[in-house]
Amino acid sequence: MKAIDVEVSPFALRSSRSWLTPAALGALLGAMALAVPTVRHLFALEGLRWLYILLFAFLVAGALTPFMVHLGHQWGLVDQPSERKIHVHPTPRLGGVAVYLGFLGSVLLNSILPDWMIATLAAGSLLLIVGVIDDVWELPAASKLVAQLVAAGIVISTGKVLTLFPGGPVGDVANVMLTLFWIVGITNAFNFFDGMDGLATGLAILIAGFMGVVAFETNQPELGWLAIAIIGAGAGFLPYNFRGRKPAVIFLGDGGATFLGFTLACLAVKGNWADHSPIVSFSNPLLIFGVLIYDMIHITVERVATGKVRSIKGWLDYVGKDHLHHRLERALGSRQASVAMICLMTICLGLAALALREAGTAEALLLLVQACLIVVMITILEWSGRQKR
Repeated sequence: MKAIDVEVSPFALRSSRSWLTPAALGALLGAMALAVPTVRHLFALEGLRWLYILLFAFLVAGALTPFMVHLGHQWGLVDQPSERKIHVHPTPRLGGVAVYLGFLGSVLLNSILPDWMIATLAAGSLLLIVGVIDDVWELPAASKLVAQLVAAGIVISTGKVLTLFPGGPVGDVANVMLTLFWIVGITNAFNFFDGMDGLATGLAILIAGFMGVVAFETNQPELGWLAIAIIGAGAGFLPYNFRGRKPAVIFLGDGGATFLGFTLACLAVKGNWADHSPIVSFSNPLLIFGVLIYDMIHITVERVATGKVRSIKGWLDYVGKDHLHHRLERALGSRQASVAMICLMTICLGLAALALREAGTAEALLLLVQACLIVVMITILEWSGRQKR
């Protein structure tokens, strides 16, 4: 294998000396101030509980992320550059821990713990731990899949399942299998997007944002507050993960990406997307998660069609640069442009999902056709990227 010259970033050198930067100290003091019960009650009295949840998750994640950078370098828990990776500096992979703690702290402090959320947190915590272990020792793909199936089973055991098929023995089994496929599929699809600076975190913020809007519009405040906690934690982490043309100083890691993907997938299962139209209820989450679903289907079909994978094990073990963000980078000539394009695509599909809620059957079908045309345009652009490999 070709030797790689490793250059240590200036931020890494500074973080090895002290993690408590002015920004981290300010975030820590802000989180401590918000934790005072009187302050929390004041926000609630003013009808600003959503803002409190957002700020607390943001400040905790923002305070802990520099610590995770420091810890990663001190303990050697870094992602080393290699020929199959795009970063050039050893980069810590513990960012997901900061995001997780920001989200968890906000949820616990605000007592947003319906029964189904306890199961989701327990299962998500399991995946975070497994993911961090994978970041350190690189677990077999099959082991991670088993952990995801167990986590999904924990959530399903609480009775939270999709209800696409009519009731009855066959319909109930079909709904359980569909829910299992949805949770595991979205978890992996989201993890695949943790391949460029700011991409997975940005997608988490956008997807949670659209889910939060729908939740508040449909009188599901607890679901909306959970979505806001994800937005806040992601926003607190993002400045360290996306720095424009400068390299990220920390990654989400497998633990953070699987936790976020799993939690978002479970919120979608819990959400009541529409009462008046089966088309809207089915299509709304498909549009909001459209980019993830598109990439998963696209790479699976191509890998099987071209013979790159010939079994489930082969699919699990395959590592390649054929995802949406890789192809768009080749087509557009810039990683930042690729990230921006994917985020804009997510926004377009999310806005269509919001408009879909107020649409009649005919208008809903037209919005779905429009979404399909957006996907076709991206596919054409991707084809250009494929030719440049």
